[in-house]
Amino acid sequence: MKLENLEVKLKISILWIVSSLIGLSSGILSFMEPGMIEDLMDGEVAGMTITPEFLLLFAILILIAVIMPFLTLTLKGQTNRWTNIILGIVFTAFSILDLKDYITKQSGYGILLTLAGMAVTGLIAWYAWKWPKQED
Repeated sequence: MKLENLEVKLKISILWIVSSLIGLSSGILSFMEPGMIEDLMDGEVAGMTITPEFLLLFAILILIAVIMPFLTLTLKGQTNRWTNIILGIVFTAFSILDLKDYITKQSGYGILLTLAGMAVTGLIAWYAWKWPKQED
């Protein structure tokens, strides 16, 4: 493997770890918002009902972000590149939806962490897009 490809893989892997930590931090801080625990106990979050499907979707998103550092280091060639481009864009899109909610609530921590998360997942997609030619 070319050193150049290893460097890109390491950068993207680290960015996936940072993205996971930002999401975790945001989740922890959200529990400190007044009324959040009561809403959760009532089965609601951000105006949405907490259903098994809702929890499954979030579990899938969490697992993807946690598994991507490993996959980025092990997947080959174009599969690796396109997986990171697509998932980087998808995670950035989800962050845009979160940002709208945090702006409406005027949540400073939420806006800050969401913008940071968008920058990180945007960088994932950018690094993957600019990835040097790879051998399969």
